[in-house]
Amino acid sequence: MVTAPGPVGRPLVGSLPDLAPPLTRMQTILGWTRRYGEVVRVRLGSRVNYVLTSPTAIKHVLLDNAKNYPKSPAYDTLKALLGDGLLTASGQTWLTNRRMIQPYFHQKYIAGLLPTMVACTETLLADWQGRAARGEVVDVSAQMMALALRVVSKTLLSADVTGTEAGVGEALATGLELANARIFAPFQIPEWLPTPNNRRFVHARGVLDGVVLGIIRARRATPGQGDLLDMLLAARDEETGDGLSDHQVRDEVMTIFLAGHETTATALTWTLYLLSRHPDVARKLRAEVAAVLGDRVPTLEDLGKLRYTTMVLEEAMRLYPPIYVIQRQALADDVVDGFTIKAGELVTANMFATHRNPKYWENPEGFDPERFAPENSADRPKFAYLPFGGGGRVCIGNNFAMMEGKVLLAMICRAFHVDALPGQPVVPWPVVTLRVKDGLQATLRAI
Repeated sequence: MVTAPGPVGRPLVGSLPDLAPPLTRMQTILGWTRRYGEVVRVRLGSRVNYVLTSPTAIKHVLLDNAKNYPKSPAYDTLKALLGDGLLTASGQTWLTNRRMIQPYFHQKYIAGLLPTMVACTETLLADWQGRAARGEVVDVSAQMMALALRVVSKTLLSADVTGTEAGVGEALATGLELANARIFAPFQIPEWLPTPNNRRFVHARGVLDGVVLGIIRARRATPGQGDLLDMLLAARDEETGDGLSDHQVRDEVMTIFLAGHETTATALTWTLYLLSRHPDVARKLRAEVAAVLGDRVPTLEDLGKLRYTTMVLEEAMRLYPPIYVIQRQALADDVVDGFTIKAGELVTANMFATHRNPKYWENPEGFDPERFAPENSADRPKFAYLPFGGGGRVCIGNNFAMMEGKVLLAMICRAFHVDALPGQPVVPWPVVTLRVKDGLQATLRAI
């Protein structure tokens, strides 16, 4: 038996105090991986967790021996917010729902959603014209959240959420922040206790439920849009013939509606921030967009030609992956990269640190989209880059997200310079997703 190296930690609580503060968590983990290696043993209270930044170790856990590594108890905390949808479900529930939903994320289906993505972005850009003329400072994070929320609600649910974006965004931020705090708490406070944080969590979940259940009730009254929501409402159990209850539909819609827009908006926010700090990259991106699109709106045929735009988006998600960790729990003893993992212990693929592993990335802290050119990435291990996860549970919406990201980014950068205000702290805020702490303040300059 070979035990992986790692920090000693403190009596009883181990390294929990080192990871609890979100602002320093990412740098703490980076420090551990650089000191101890690609498999780091960390004691979190009574639990042992292994931080993985080795592509072979991550591949073993997520693909080669995935049956031994189901989702960890941390996902139960997210269930309190999102329910038992694709992100949090496991076993037969996950498999059944995944098979049911998968066809709606095939390339053939999502191609028809592109005009709606374009229309939503044109609405944003028209609003930005007025803001730019008035010299307003905007929160790019909030703007991207609102845009991505409109896109996912209109494309997959045929619903108009105009006017609810701010409330949904605030409720989601609160829910994710408090769910994250529960994951790293040394002990769990029951949700039924009326503590201030529990009341905030219940209120946030109520706001989200109100919007999602309202969409579901309206659709039951007027079906026939031919979208993902119609499919969920029409689904029937093969044995009993029973349909999904509003609660079951709610869980899947909540995951798609919220997790779907949250990750795309976060990726776009970090991308626009990086472009504002690297004007040479921004100029090259705009030159490509001008050459491919001219004054036209993007079409499906254009997306394959936006190669540099794609690389910019990929590089931004390397540095700041919206989903930055995947955690599993070992069912039986195993060996990962030569180190013993005991049954019941946790393993965490940390994409933030993996994407900055100097063994696989030259100048890992630098912003260099060219590293994703085919000639520069051909020999890179597949599991060294995991913005959408990996293995059998790879993100079901990865093609949708990449299409949306390229369309929105190309249209925004063709129309505006987004200039992040100098002097503001721009730091990762790891609360389930890797948000920008306190948003990103910027001015807009029309092109």
